[in-house]
Amino acid sequence: MQAANDTNTISERQAIQNELHQLREEIDRIGNTTEFNTRKLLNGSGGDGKVTLSLQIGANAGQGMKIEFHDMRSEALGLKGDQNEDGLDVSDHVKAGAVIDRVTKAIERVSSDRSRLGAYQNRLEHTMSNLANTSENLQAAESRIRDVDMARIFMEYTKHSILSQVALAMLAQANQQSQSVLRLLQ
Repeated sequence: MQAANDTNTISERQAIQNELHQLREEIDRIGNTTEFNTRKLLNGSGGDGKVTLSLQIGANAGQGMKIEFHDMRSEALGLKGDQNEDGLDVSDHVKAGAVIDRVTKAIERVSSDRSRLGAYQNRLEHTMSNLANTSENLQAAESRIRDVDMARIFMEYTKHSILSQVALAMLAQANQQSQSVLRLLQ
């Protein structure tokens, strides 16, 4: 915006030009180095100028989603210009006006992509929450099943313990009766 002012001196315009070039280089650096798990995301390395990631978001096959990352380097944003023209030439107020238009379009594109990626993020967060609830419900169901199994096992153990005690008592009584008969016979 400042470069569109026709009161700038040549040295002021040059300083603005240098700052714009530095900002463009930073945009390219970010586009070339932003990565996830060693995969570059914003450099347009996909065949159609975008990178597409496929994510498995459910327990079954086919429960996935694709996320597209568009090229966010200066050339793709329209800030580079062609070989004969600097896309950010602010040497006079007319060219500076054209640069403002280019930068505005680039900002709109970046904002559009940010909102699209934000929607993906919201969807993934919702999916994570849903999967966490599903996991918790499965664990609770498994616990109830195991609790029922433990109750059954304990009941069987108690039953067998009582039967063993009864059998021992009967054996002891049978032994006592035979000893009583032997005493009588003596």
